[in-house]
Amino acid sequence: MTLSNLRPARGSTKGKMRVGRGPGSGKGKTSGRGHKGHKARQGGETNPGFEGGQMPMYRRLPKRGFTNPFKVIAQPVNLKDLGGLTATEVNPDTLHAAGLIAKRDVPVKLLGTGAVDRAYTVSGVKLSGAAKSKIEQAGGKISAE
Repeated sequence: MTLSNLRPARGSTKGKMRVGRGPGSGKGKTSGRGHKGHKARQGGETNPGFEGGQMPMYRRLPKRGFTNPFKVIAQPVNLKDLGGLTATEVNPDTLHAAGLIAKRDVPVKLLGTGAVDRAYTVSGVKLSGAAKSKIEQAGGKISAE
């Protein structure tokens, strides 16, 4: 047996149906699509909000809310995760090297969950209020946020 003599299993395929070839074919005039109308046309499916022609729900209700297109989502890092760092310097490069953040060019924010075991020097990272006070209590320095 080779690839050249493989065939579909018996009964797994159907012959091609010729539609619109006259009344003698059984699928003549309307080609099996019923009568005229929206669903008889090519691609004739209704959209998910279609309600039979009345004004759909998504257009009857007023719009609410707002999505800020300028929102910047920071990568969160908790203080308890800093225990895996070998250096006391905390910046996006050292966090990326330690595998705590995925991208260097996306802002990072230190959050206050966990305890601080060393005096860290933090630069280039935003801090929450709790993280800032814990680092300062441990004798650390925060240069630029």
